[in-house]
Amino acid sequence: MVRDRHLPRARTATSPRARRGDWGTHAALILAALLISAPLLLALIKATQPSSAVLSPSLLPGGAFLSNLERVWVDAHLGRSMLNSLIVAVTVTTGKTILALLAALAFVYFRFPLKGAAFALVLVSLMLPTEVLIVALFDLVSRDLNWADSFAAIIVPFLASATGTFLFRQHFLNIPASLADAARIDGCGPLRYLTRILIPMSWNTIGALAVIQFVYAWDQYLWPLVIMQRDDHQVVQAGLRKLIEVGGQTDWGAVMAGAVITMLPPLIVFTALQEQFSRGFALSEDK
Repeated sequence: MVRDRHLPRARTATSPRARRGDWGTHAALILAALLISAPLLLALIKATQPSSAVLSPSLLPGGAFLSNLERVWVDAHLGRSMLNSLIVAVTVTTGKTILALLAALAFVYFRFPLKGAAFALVLVSLMLPTEVLIVALFDLVSRDLNWADSFAAIIVPFLASATGTFLFRQHFLNIPASLADAARIDGCGPLRYLTRILIPMSWNTIGALAVIQFVYAWDQYLWPLVIMQRDDHQVVQAGLRKLIEVGGQTDWGAVMAGAVITMLPPLIVFTALQEQFSRGFALSEDK
């Protein structure tokens, strides 16, 4: 039988009810996106308005963004604060990644007494926020270690990462054990196995963890405000807080301009690593 290749293909008809459902879904998604982005859009608009118009109900963009940015950049030393936050965020992210890789390597490929109990303690530490430990941490850092007003005070206490250890441990468990056995037969040591095999297979998980830890370190506010008294070492979140005058006249246009600028580094990091971020949390072995 000869088949006619020129016969038109049958088209699947879409019912009016299905089309109405698609429109409803898209409308709900657009509304949700607008609601979520409303604070950011408001900050962007108010950052362009002069101080006299910021507290007004006007939602029309103005032309004072550069002047607002100049005031916060020069008067509040926003550039220096952003550089301090960048140093802290990059150092904390790098240190947490390295230590989490080493801890996960130990939990997966080494045998030692009470390994399960040690990992349980790591998971328990996830339920202890910094605010709970801030008094004891302040006494340790300022009195015992004498690190007050130094970058070590806002970097070293945050180098350990229970989240990173858990993520890398779960990822390493998905890698076939035969790969480690083959590397051991070839004379590959633990650190060489980590650097030559595990890390190249873990770039997506590393990227996902880097996004989380960079944003976390960049948004630090309470601990730097408590332990850091020197303005030239202060991070950007605490620096922005000093722009708000208590009982005085606050330049909200400059505050909004500074807030918009400080959102850029985390946004750039997330945009650069968004593919690794999505794949790093995939619930499958194919990462």
